[in-house]
Amino acid sequence: MLKKLVTEMGRIGREEFAQSKKLPLTVVLDNVRSLHNVGSVFRTSDAFRVERVLLCGITATPPHSEIHKTALGAEDVVAWQYYPDTMQVVDVLRGEGYGIYAIEQVQGSLSLQNFAVEEKKKYAVILGNEVKGVQQQVVDACDGAIELPQFGTKHSLNVSVTAGMVIWEFARKFGWL
Repeated sequence: MLKKLVTEMGRIGREEFAQSKKLPLTVVLDNVRSLHNVGSVFRTSDAFRVERVLLCGITATPPHSEIHKTALGAEDVVAWQYYPDTMQVVDVLRGEGYGIYAIEQVQGSLSLQNFAVEEKKKYAVILGNEVKGVQQQVVDACDGAIELPQFGTKHSLNVSVTAGMVIWEFARKFGWL
């Protein structure tokens, strides 16, 4: 078994990426501290052609060398915007007709594997700070919450790992995989 060469992988260029159909998913980062996590979310968002990434509060923005270390240029192709307040983003997304879901452990949350997408609907998922999670006021403003089931001794996952799992599952549910 030989590893594939980059030229064998059929990767698209920046212009083709910009024109390509996107997964109807917006990823929102609510006060994410780690620049490596931000970069990782960009890279995963590129891999699955996520519509855009919205960076809020203390979340760092490109261009930044520490984001670039993990994004590897994905920050240059994935659409993104910065908002000082996550509640602003919730209002904007609601006005654009998105279903808005916090990725958080809350009472009444829906397990990721049980979350059903509507084919014609656009979604936004909000991932929170590495220590405090998604702000409570933001959770309260969402249409619901999605939780990742966990079975170990810890009760949380790294935010970029969580983003990868959530993006993968949305791509699967929309029939991209």
